[in-house]
Amino acid sequence: MKPYVVMHMGSSIDGRIVPSQWPQEITAALTAIYERLHRELAGDAWIVGRVTMAEFAEDDPRPVVTHEAFPRSAWKAPGAAKGPYAVAVDQGAKLHMNINEINGDPIVMILPESVPDNHLAELRRDGISYLFAGRNEIDLALALERLSADFGIERLLLEGGGGINGSFLSAGLIDEISLLILPVADGSVNVPTTFDRPIEPATRLSLMSLEQLEGDVVYLRYRPW
Repeated sequence: MKPYVVMHMGSSIDGRIVPSQWPQEITAALTAIYERLHRELAGDAWIVGRVTMAEFAEDDPRPVVTHEAFPRSAWKAPGAAKGPYAVAVDQGAKLHMNINEINGDPIVMILPESVPDNHLAELRRDGISYLFAGRNEIDLALALERLSADFGIERLLLEGGGGINGSFLSAGLIDEISLLILPVADGSVNVPTTFDRPIEPATRLSLMSLEQLEGDVVYLRYRPW
């Protein structure tokens, strides 16, 4: 059984999700509204890709060398008894967080079984939980099953970036879309968008609700057709 997945994102009217060129008042409004809706959506966990999670890391990497061989089974850190959890997909075992929680949410890493034992030792040292989903490449459907079985996650908020959103979309794993459209036209090229994926047939959506929020922000909710 997989969790119910809600993709929760904010973007310009042309789908860009990097706010570096937006007016400061626009980004401030997005942050306030986005976080309020994040709480109202009441996820047991939120999940992001490696690049997004790396923004929360602290200090320089502190690698560990071990001669121990760890079992390829889920490990729950002592401080991770309950959520909400902060989940990251780390295909290449490149994340070095040096923290075990984000705003009080315990971190959980989704890894392939081929990850080196040195990296598992580092996660254990830092008190970061992890699970495995696939031998060499991460199987997102399996990852969701493991999140449900090992961490009791029933409702998951998918919160970017565009690559992981696109992967979930392609795999048919998104149950609902919660999208904030900001009153700004970006137009930047070669920047992440709400969904980034290889060319393939578009996914048709069904509108659930439409609401105008403060600051001329439009709130759209969809479900896949």
